[in-house]
Parts: sequence; C-alpha cells; structure tokens
Amino acid sequence: MGGVCSRKSSQLVDEGDSFQTPTGFSKTSSFKWLLLTLPRSSSDLSRKGQGKGPGRCPSLMELCVAKVCKDISKYSTFAMLPSDLSQQIFNELVDSNCLTDKLLERFRDCALHDICLGEYPGVNDAWMEVVASQRQSLLSVDISCSEVTDTGLNFLRDCSNMQTLGCNYCDKISENGLGVLSGFSNLTSLSFKRSDGVTAEGMRVFANLVNLVNLDLERCLKIHGGLVHMKDLTNLRELQLSSCRITDLGVSYLRGLSKLTQLNLESCPVTAACLEAISGLASLMLLNLNRCGIYDEGCESFEDLKKLKVLNLGFNHITDACLVHLRGLINLESLNLDSCRVGDEGLLHLKGLVLMKSLELSDTQIGSNGLRHLSGLRNLQSINLSFTLVTDTGMKKISALNTLKSVNLDNRLITDVGLAALTGLTGLTHLDLFGARITDYGTNCLRYFKNLESLELCGGSITDAGVKNIKDLKALTLLNLSQNANLTDKTLELISGLTALISLNVSNSRVSNAGLRHLKALQNLRSLTLDSCRVTTSEIQKLKATALPNLISVRPE
Repeated sequence: MGGVCSRKSSQLVDEGDSFQTPTGFSKTSSFKWLLLTLPRSSSDLSRKGQGKGPGRCPSLMELCVAKVCKDISKYSTFAMLPSDLSQQIFNELVDSNCLTDKLLERFRDCALHDICLGEYPGVNDAWMEVVASQRQSLLSVDISCSEVTDTGLNFLRDCSNMQTLGCNYCDKISENGLGVLSGFSNLTSLSFKRSDGVTAEGMRVFANLVNLVNLDLERCLKIHGGLVHMKDLTNLRELQLSSCRITDLGVSYLRGLSKLTQLNLESCPVTAACLEAISGLASLMLLNLNRCGIYDEGCESFEDLKKLKVLNLGFNHITDACLVHLRGLINLESLNLDSCRVGDEGLLHLKGLVLMKSLELSDTQIGSNGLRHLSGLRNLQSINLSFTLVTDTGMKKISALNTLKSVNLDNRLITDVGLAALTGLTGLTHLDLFGARITDYGTNCLRYFKNLESLELCGGSITDAGVKNIKDLKALTLLNLSQNANLTDKTLELISGLTALISLNVSNSRVSNAGLRHLKALQNLRSLTLDSCRVTTSEIQKLKATALPNLISVRPE
C-alpha cells in the first residue's frame, strides 16, 4: 500500500512504544562488543550530564569519588569507608566500564545496598562471592546477561533483605538455582527474561514470594503449568508474560490477583476463555494483548475493565464488532489497533473516549471518512495513520485536534495538499511523512512546525531546494531524508546548522565524500546513515575519528 519506499509497520520498531519487546535479542559476541561501546543506559547518560556545566562547583562527595577512582590502585579495600561513599565509588567504576574482578575485591564487606551489573561484561560466579559479602545490607542486584550459574546465584542465600533481583538472559541458571529464592521473602521485584531455568517445577519457590510486586518472565518458554504457584501472590501489580507458552487454565490462576494493574500477554495464545478470566482483574490499567490471535469472540470481557488506561490489541483479527465493547472504557488514554481489521464505522465507538492521548491505526482499513468520529478527542497527542486509506481530505478532519504532538503519515495517498491542512498544528514535535508524496513546494509548510524534534521526509521528491525549508528547524534531533535521490552535498551544507541533531539519514542520495565536511558542526550526532551514497567507509570513519567523537552507529561501516 505504501509504495516501494515505504516501511511495513510489522517490520518496524517504535522506540516510544511501551509494549515493544526485544524479540530479536541474541546474546552473541557482537552484542557483548556493543555493551562495551554503547552508554550503559539513557538514564546513565542523563545522570552523567546532570548538573555539569561551566561554572558549576563539584560537591565534596564528587571530589572524593573522582580522587579515589583516579588513585584506585593505591587502595586494597574500601570496607572502612562509609557505605554511601563506597557505593558511589562502585557506581562510578561500573558506569565508566572500569570495574574488573580485581577491583571488585576491594568492595568485599562494604555493606553496599545496590549492585547493578546488568549487561556488564565478565560477570561470573567469582564476582558473586564478593556481591554476597554485602549480606543483610544488600537490597538490589542485577546480573542480567552474565555468565552466573546456579552456584553463583546460591551465594546470595544470606542476603535475605533483598528487594530487587534481575537475572535477565542468564542462560546458565537452571531450575535448581531458583531454590535460593525461597529465602527472599522481602523481594518486591523479580525479573528472569528469556530464561530456560524458569520452569513449571522451578516456579514452586514463587509461592513464598508473598511481597512480590513486579514479576517479569518474558519469553520463559518452559513455564507451562507453573502459573498455579502464583495464585496467592496477591500483592502483585505488574506481570510480564509476553511470548510465554501459557494456557486458558494458566490464566485462570491469575483471577485472584486483585491488585494487578499491568498485564503483558503479548504473543501468547489468548482465547475467549482467557479474556473472560482477565475480565475479573478489575484493577488493570495496562493490558497488552498484541499478537495474541484474538477474534471478536470474547471481547465483551473488556467492558469490565473500567480502569484501563492503556490497551494494546495490535496485530489481532478483531473487527469493528470488538470496538463496540470499548465504548465504556472512559479512562482509556492509549489504544493500539495496528494491523487489525477495523474500519471507519468502528471509530464511531471511540468518540466518547475523550481522555485518549495516543491512537495507533496503522495498517487498518480506516479512511478519511472515519476520522470525523475523532473530532471530540481533544486530548489526543499522537496518531498513526500509516498504511491506511486516509487521503488529503482526512487531514482536514484532524487539523482541529490542536493538542497533537506526533503524527505518522507513512502513506502514499498524502500529498502537499494534506500537509498544508496540518499547518495549524504548531505544537507538533514528531512528523513522519516517510512515504508521503511531498515535493519541494510542500516543504514550505514545514516553517509552521518550529517545535519539530523528529522529521521523516522520504517520499523521493525532495531536492536541495526543499531542504532550505528544513534548515531553520533548530529543535530537530532526528532527521530522515532517505530515498530522495536528488539530494546532493548542498543538503549537508544546509543542515549543518541543525546542531541538536542526534540521528541523520540521507541514504539513497547523491551525497559524496566531499560533502562530509559540512557535518563537523553536528557534535551531538550519534547515528549517521549514508547507505547507497557516493561516500566511502574510510572517509566516514575519518570523520568520526577527527570531528564527531560521539558517533556510535555509522552506516556504511
């Protein structure tokens, strides 16, 4: 539907989608290399940059931590230091990827509260002995993606005050290792993503975790029959079971979890009987049923979930008949109907959901006429109409929704006329026109969107002349101009003033090595994609080495 330069929604990963799961994860050597090159997390980035700037005086604690880390070889132990100072030194070594097994030994018996080694390279059973030496002081441990085995996990048996444990992708931990959990009655958060060690038999220990609030068992494929051991975890509020092999009977054991507010069953086989069991979870605020094979039968169960704020029904077989049962969900703020069989008349049942903020309609049978039912959604901030039957006429129907911040129109039926109809949406921060037929003339409309942070304009009809209307969008952090074959080095010169850019894609264009010099001013650039351009890998690497040290993702490479 979207033409040769459009993207099928089923193949995309939307980083802002709270329902996305890392279905392509593979713990390989290349992945471990990435762990060493990428920042450990976005929160780490913000924490490291927080409060730092010209004229700021560091705190005494920061000075102490910096000095100790600089002279780390002079110390054999930190056990005599206050635990809060030891904790900060430990955190700094981890954040800077400087912690080794030898340095870890200095933290033995330091009464640390938090040991966050998730995705940290080299963590194994030997490390766990030092981790466990914190004993009753230890409250939180994350050893995700490590080489820890049952033996290493068992070292934690004396750390009975633990409240949080993360063991995601720990493929060397078996069901025997789970036995140590029986002593963690204070545990409130437990995560074992993609673990073959979590079996129905191993889940017996879960029955003792009566204070558990958050449980993540994503893609634990051997838990069939194990949910029976969770029926008395009445304090549970968040449960992640996506891509697990569960049955109607298994879901029925969740009926008594009256405090459950978030349930993720993505890619699990969900039947009408499952939906009936879920209907008893009256406290649910988030329900993810993406790719569950749901039909209209059983959807009447949604009517009982009055507190729902987020509902994901994407990639199911539901039709307009299902949407009838959503009319009473007046607290709904986010609804995902991606690739469902819904059409214009189905949107009639959404008109009363006035608190709606996000609506995903990609790859549906929605046309311009159906958008009239959305006129009352005055709180709507995000709408995705990619790969639908919506035309320029439909843009006029959403132009009055002035609360919109994100509009996705990867759709060959949208032209300059449709873009012109949206110029009143001056609050837009994200605009995706990937496959839309926008020309240089249409780019004149972009001057109305001064707040744009993300822009994708990839219909193939833009030249350097159109880019002149983009060069003043100073808030842009992501710019995708791929597929526009007539763009030249002049484009790179024009956008060289967009210094906030973090991601830039000018693939399938006439950009050459000579134009790369214009990118030197883009010091915040972390992702650069120049596939099928007149550039060489060596010149891009030279640019990275000499001018753009923050570049992490580079294509070609």
